[in-house]
Amino acid sequence: MVRNIVKDPIVLSRPSSAAEINDLGTAQDLLDTIKANAEKCVGMAANMIGVHKTILVALIDNRYEVMINPVILKKSSPYETQEGCLSLEGVRKTKRCRIIKVEYLDMDFKKRIKTLKDFNAQIIQHEMDHFEGILI
Repeated sequence: MVRNIVKDPIVLSRPSSAAEINDLGTAQDLLDTIKANAEKCVGMAANMIGVHKTILVALIDNRYEVMINPVILKKSSPYETQEGCLSLEGVRKTKRCRIIKVEYLDMDFKKRIKTLKDFNAQIIQHEMDHFEGILI
């Protein structure tokens, strides 16, 4: 189901808790919602649709990737950049790493590990900040 995008910074600032298998409906809602906003969005965290669980969806190499309970295992090559967010107006400065190694569960709750670089890594770091209530 396509959900409304949360724009309230107080709601977005609340930390998220670990997702469980019964939260797969939220993952599907995220997929539906990001696809409905594809022209202006490449990543979305569950709190952006009002659910405070550690689930994100990102457009990685032209394919939507669902990451449940992702954890960054390794990161390198920090740099400064600017980002926008569907939940916020404008762009803001932030720091990211060019290369990350992330462990997560897929939609079948199978463990995956992926190394991401450049813009793909940036997307994941941005969405994972949402889990901590960090707004750029």
